Amino acid sequence: MSSTSDKVKGTGNQVAGKIKQGVGGAADDPALKGEGKVQEAKGDLQKAVGNAKDAVKKAADL
Repeated sequence: MSSTSDKVKGTGNQVAGKIKQGVGGAADDPALKGEGKVQEAKGDLQKAVGNAKDAVKKAADL
């Protein structure tokens, strides 16, 4: 997977996770809220992987 793809999927997971957290809070559904937190964390990790791939590529181009 490319760094851009990782970043795009990561952003999507972050947004979906935040939405789930909001809906879970509004519906008083702790399970959905927790699922949202996990999905947001997954998005954070995906974006970090994308950034790391960019850094490795930059270092290799030097």
